[in-house]
Amino acid sequence: MTAIASRPSRSDLDPEIGFHPGPLGRLGVWVTRRRRTTAAIWMLLIVGLGAFAPRVESELSGAGWQADGSQSVAARELARDHFGGNASSAIQVVVRSTDGPVTEGAGADVLARATALLDADPRIAEVIQPRPGATLSQDGKTAVLLAGAGADTNEMVRVADDVKGPLQELSGDGVSVNPTGASLLWSDFNEANLSAMLKSELFSWPVTLAILVLAFGALVAAGLPLLLTLSGLVASAGSLVLINQFVPVSIWAMNFAMMFALALGIDYALFLVVRYRAARMGSQESPRAAIAETMDTAGKAVLLSGATVLISLSAVMLVPSPSFRSMAGGIMLAVLFVLAATLTLLPLVLFKLDDRINKFSLPWVRAGEHRSARFAAWGERLWKRPLIWGLGSLIVLVALAAPIFGLKTAMPSIKVLPEDASARIGYDLVQESFGPGAPGTLQIIVKQAQVKEAAAVVAGDPGIAGAMPAAPASDGSGLSLIQAIPTVDPSDPALAATVDRLRAELPSTTLVGGAAVENLDLKTQLDDSTPLVVGVILALGFLLLLVALQAPLIALLGTLVSLLSTAAAFGVARLIFQEGWGAGFFGFESQGFLDAWAPVFFFAMIFAIAMDYTVFLLASAKEHYERSGDPHEAMVGAVAHSGRVIFAAGAVMVAVFFTFALSGPLPPKEMGIILGVAVLLDAFLVRLILLPVLLRITGRAAWWAPQWLTRILPNIRFAHG
Repeated sequence: MTAIASRPSRSDLDPEIGFHPGPLGRLGVWVTRRRRTTAAIWMLLIVGLGAFAPRVESELSGAGWQADGSQSVAARELARDHFGGNASSAIQVVVRSTDGPVTEGAGADVLARATALLDADPRIAEVIQPRPGATLSQDGKTAVLLAGAGADTNEMVRVADDVKGPLQELSGDGVSVNPTGASLLWSDFNEANLSAMLKSELFSWPVTLAILVLAFGALVAAGLPLLLTLSGLVASAGSLVLINQFVPVSIWAMNFAMMFALALGIDYALFLVVRYRAARMGSQESPRAAIAETMDTAGKAVLLSGATVLISLSAVMLVPSPSFRSMAGGIMLAVLFVLAATLTLLPLVLFKLDDRINKFSLPWVRAGEHRSARFAAWGERLWKRPLIWGLGSLIVLVALAAPIFGLKTAMPSIKVLPEDASARIGYDLVQESFGPGAPGTLQIIVKQAQVKEAAAVVAGDPGIAGAMPAAPASDGSGLSLIQAIPTVDPSDPALAATVDRLRAELPSTTLVGGAAVENLDLKTQLDDSTPLVVGVILALGFLLLLVALQAPLIALLGTLVSLLSTAAAFGVARLIFQEGWGAGFFGFESQGFLDAWAPVFFFAMIFAIAMDYTVFLLASAKEHYERSGDPHEAMVGAVAHSGRVIFAAGAVMVAVFFTFALSGPLPPKEMGIILGVAVLLDAFLVRLILLPVLLRITGRAAWWAPQWLTRILPNIRFAHG
C-alpha cells in the first residue's frame, strides 16, 4: 500500500523523521522512543495475567448452553431447589449387570459403593436410589442412581469431571458403571474437544510455520506473528480466568480465542512487516520514519480491520445465552490483546530488530519492493476482462450458496461424543432399558392443587410413553414434580411438537423442562435471535466501511460480497454436515442437520474475517485513489500491493482452520470446515477477483460521496504524507 502524497509544510514536519505523522504514526514513534516503558508494560501484562493462564482449562466452565429466561431454565432451578437436586443437571449413574439382577450380589455392592462415593461430594444434593418402574429396568439388570445437583450447572460439569473416573473404576465382576446425563455429556465433550484442539494445534503449527516462512521470506520475520499470538493468548487466557471469578465463562471462549488470535495475529503482522520492509529497503527511510509510515498506512488498516472484527462479534452479545456471550467476549478479548500487541509491541520489535528481521531469508526478500509484479499482472488481467472473471466467480459463489435454502438446524445430538465416551454408553443403555425417549425425560413442575389436571394432560398426550406419579416437594413449597418419558429420541424433531402441546394444554403456571427441552428452548431462542444478529452485523459492518472509506457505493458492495461468501460457506456446510458428503473422509457421523448454534455464531466469525480482508484491500485501493485519482491505479495498485499478503494470510487461515477438521468431536469439525471454506472462498474468489472487478466496473463512482456525507464523516485518509 505504498503512497507518495504531497508533504505538509516544513514547519509541520517532525525534524527526526522528516514528515508530520498521523495519530498512529505518532504512537509508533512514541513506542520507539519509550522502548523500556512499552516493554515493561507488556512484560507486566504477560507475566501478571500469564500467572493465571495455566488455570484456564480447570477454571472455565463447560455449561451455559441455555436460553436465559426460558421455561426450561426456570423448571431446572425449581427442581434443583425443591426436589433434592433432581434437575436436568443431575448426574445419572447407569449400573448394568450381565449376571443377574443388578440389585443383588456384585451389583448391589457396586450400587452401595457408588452411593458412598457420590454422598462424599458436598456438591451433590441427594442420591436417589433406583426405583422399580422408574429407574430400575423391567428385567432388573439395569439401574440408574441419580446424584442430585447441589450446585449450578457449571459446577456440576466439574463434579462430573471429578467423579466419572472413580465411578467407572467400580466396574467389574460382570457389572459396568457408566455415568451419563447433561453434565456428563458436557464433561466428556469438553475432554474430547480439548484433546482435538491440542491435536489440531500439533498439526497446524508446522504447516503454519512453513507458510509463514514463504509469506515473510525469512525465519526471524515468520516468528513475529507467533510473538503477537502468544502475547495475546497468554494475556487473554489470564483475563478470562479473572473474569470467571465474577461471571461464568465457557471453556469454548478460550478454544475459539486461541484459533482466532493465531489467524488474526498472522494477518496483522504480515501487513505491518511487509510495509516496514518497503519503507526501509525500498524507500530507504530511517527506522523510525519507516515505523511512522507503516503505522499511518498498514497500521490504520489493521486498526479498522480489528474494529470490524470486534463489531461483528459484539452483535453475538444480543443472544441471551451465557455460552454465546462468553464465547464472543473471549474472542473479542483475544482480538483486543492481539490488536494492542500489533500496534505497540510489534513496532517496537521491528524497530529493535530492523534489518535483522531478514535473517535466514529467501533471495527475493531484500528487493525491498512490496508491490508484487505477479499480482500487478493479475490486476491488469482483471481490468481488461472484468465481466468474464467477475461472472465466473459470481456463478461459483451463487452455486455454492444455493443449498443454504434447504439447511436444517437442531441442537447437537449424542452423536457429537466419541462412541467410547461414558455419557454416550450410558445414554445408549438407558434407551435400551427404558425406551428411546428415556434420556430426554421431561420434568414438569406443577402446583399441587393442579396435579390431577396436569397428570391427565400428560397421560393423554400421544407423545408421552409413560409418566411417574407426581412427587410433592418436601419443603412445603406447594409444588410437585411429574417426570414423563417421551416416545421419541431427544434429538427427534417430533419432541418439539410434544413439548408445544403440553405447554399449551397444561395449567398456565406449569413449567415444562428437562435437558432435551432446554436444548429446544435454546434453539428457539437462536432461531429468533439470528435475523437480529445478522441484521446488526451487516448494518454495523456497512457503517464502519462507510466511515473508513468515505464512499457509500463501495462500502455497500464490500458488505454485500462478504455476505455472499458467507452464504456460500453455509451452502457447503449443508452438503457436508446435513447431507453427509465426505463424512467418511472427515471421520464423523452425520446428524442430518447443522448444529443450531452454528449459523448465528459462525456468521459473525465468517463475516468478521471477510470484512478483515475487505478492509485490507479497499484501504489499499483508497490509498492509491487518494494519491492518483485514477480508478485504474486504485484497482491494480490495490491488488499489486495487498494481493500477496491476502493470498498468504488466506493460506495460513485455511491451514489453521482445516486442521480442526482432522480430529475430535463434530462441533470442532464444523468450525474448522465451515471457517476454512469461508476463508478459501473469500480470500481467493471475492477479494482477489470479485471485489477488484467491482472496483473496475464502478470506476470513479466507487469513491464518490455526496458533500453532506463528507461533512459529517470524520476525515480518514490512507495516503501517507
